[in-house]
Amino acid sequence: MLKNDLLLRAARGEETERTPVWLMRQAGRILPEYRALRARLSGFKELVETPDLAAEVTIQPIDALDVDAAIIFSDILVVPEAMGLTYEMVEARGPLFPETIKTAHDVERMRIADPEEHLGYVLEAIRVTKRALNGRVPLIGFAGAPWTILAYMVEGHGSKTFSKARRMLYAEPELAHALLRKITATTIAYLRAQVEAGANIIQVFDSWAGILPPAHYQEFSSRYIAEICAAMPADIPVTVFAKGAFWAVEEFAQLPCRTIGLDWNQDPRAVRPLVGDKTLQGNLDPCALYGSPEQVRQATIAMLDRFGPQRHIANLGHGVYPDTNPDNVKVFINTVKEYSATLRA
Repeated sequence: MLKNDLLLRAARGEETERTPVWLMRQAGRILPEYRALRARLSGFKELVETPDLAAEVTIQPIDALDVDAAIIFSDILVVPEAMGLTYEMVEARGPLFPETIKTAHDVERMRIADPEEHLGYVLEAIRVTKRALNGRVPLIGFAGAPWTILAYMVEGHGSKTFSKARRMLYAEPELAHALLRKITATTIAYLRAQVEAGANIIQVFDSWAGILPPAHYQEFSSRYIAEICAAMPADIPVTVFAKGAFWAVEEFAQLPCRTIGLDWNQDPRAVRPLVGDKTLQGNLDPCALYGSPEQVRQATIAMLDRFGPQRHIANLGHGVYPDTNPDNVKVFINTVKEYSATLRA
């Protein structure tokens, strides 16, 4: 039994006494306790792949920030690694794949991963976290959307354009679909295993949605996200967050998901009439947290006014930046809690 189920009630569209709040990337470099732990390890992957440590980091923001949900500490790129394509996390540069997908043979040698065999460390981290949380807050499980995973597998690293990945969509669309089908099958099995391990709600991150034209997004991304949403257990709310895909909101409204995440460039007042009874999540500009405490407070109040008092999960419009002052993060969280309660009065 959850002691705090605000997030789940909001995701299901039920009335809540205040707006629930959490932050993408809340478990990480903004917290000194995370940095202290990370400094003792060989690197990011050791932390992700050690269940007890991943659980410890997952819980740190619950203790330090008093947010309304935990999100399991992991990475979207564990999926391509489970499929057979190893990645490295290069300090100050980000992910790097020494080998990339170029040919049909490369796609053929990618396996549809078995969650327990190839991603068991994430599932064990979820089980450890659930025991340690003891019902304090819900636990969010997640995975990357198939298009975003393909983009990294083909490009090999982060990119402003992902031109190699996008070239495949034009030049070899069937090859792209063959890879997307394998990623989707792996992701469905992985997310269902996360639920079985204890995740209460699922989020699908389409980090590179915004670099595709709308027709390609329909063909190569949202159709696969729809498959993932439809394959989740009926009692598990699903959130879809597609950064930069402002033009896809009406399409997301037709997906079998409960919540649509908005980046900071979207106006919830324009989005709300398009999504029916879906819950919205977001969407404070992460850079707003660089302001003074009073500026953070006023920006948060303005955001809450735009969303209205119900069917909203407060968050940022992207992950919190690593050089953000944790005290300003606390101002954001406390303002959401205090001000949103007055909106119900």
